[in-house]
Amino acid sequence: MKLATLKDGSRDGQLMVVSRDLKSAQLADGVARTLQRALDDWTFISPQLDDIYQELNRGGGRRRFDFDPQNCMAPLPRAFQWADGSAYVNHVELVRKARGAELPESFWEEPLMYQGGSDDFLGPTDDIVLAHEEWGIDFEAEVAVITDDVPMGATADQSLQRIRLLMLANDVSLRNLIPDELAKGFGFVQSKPATSFSPVAVTPDELGDAWKGGKVHLPLLSTWNDKLVGKPHAGVDMVFNFPQLIAHLAKSRNVRAGSIIGSGTVSNKDAKRGYSCIAEQRCLEMIAGGAPLTPFMAFGDTIRIEMLDDGKSVFGAIAQTLTQR
Repeated sequence: MKLATLKDGSRDGQLMVVSRDLKSAQLADGVARTLQRALDDWTFISPQLDDIYQELNRGGGRRRFDFDPQNCMAPLPRAFQWADGSAYVNHVELVRKARGAELPESFWEEPLMYQGGSDDFLGPTDDIVLAHEEWGIDFEAEVAVITDDVPMGATADQSLQRIRLLMLANDVSLRNLIPDELAKGFGFVQSKPATSFSPVAVTPDELGDAWKGGKVHLPLLSTWNDKLVGKPHAGVDMVFNFPQLIAHLAKSRNVRAGSIIGSGTVSNKDAKRGYSCIAEQRCLEMIAGGAPLTPFMAFGDTIRIEMLDDGKSVFGAIAQTLTQR
């Protein structure tokens, strides 16, 4: 099943069911007005949404209309929680190696995770609006999951059963603001502006064999200014899978329905697969030659993030332009 949220001028939009080929949609207002409402009572509501989905895929539905990602908000326009992990330890290792720092052994045993802002997400085609290029503006292509309620202390196996939806994310980072924030020892705030998400969120069964072991086994494509710069495989080199990330978050607290957990920047050890954020490319340049060569994003730049399965878009594309406030 594929779900999206229509822009209607309200904070939370209107829930839509979207056909598998992403060509048509139907409002789910007779079942649940918002995605959060559906998540709050998933066992009862999701079968009704699936009935609409199956009808759309058969070409039926009297209220169907053409699906347009430009009319979409983030699937969850605001969420009770957004926690972003760093499941691809290769990414962290490169960043530390570039500055001559060793990677602590514990990084392979327990995931890094930060709590992000969840009150103001961007839709898939919304502009990234920021004030200064000097902040070091970077995209970060990720995979994310949306959970049902997860009880405190849940194991990874238990957490797997609580994954309701998957989607893509662009976790924008302001690289030149990060060092001062980290030096304070209290995490990210100003260096992490609004996160963007793909047009649709999909249930795990939609991925078929590509969803196994709590990972998505497909390449993630990042196209910067119309140039494909990255196609790392999301199922490769993911040290901590999504159930492990959720269990980490739930160690000392309940995780409520509508929580979003990100994978962190998708990264492969094989550098020929390219990069999902500019910082990683700059790190490779520093390791090889002592200085970074690739600049961060400039106003007017575009970024497209998408995942294909047999040539077909799974989540639709995040396609954004960086503009000045």
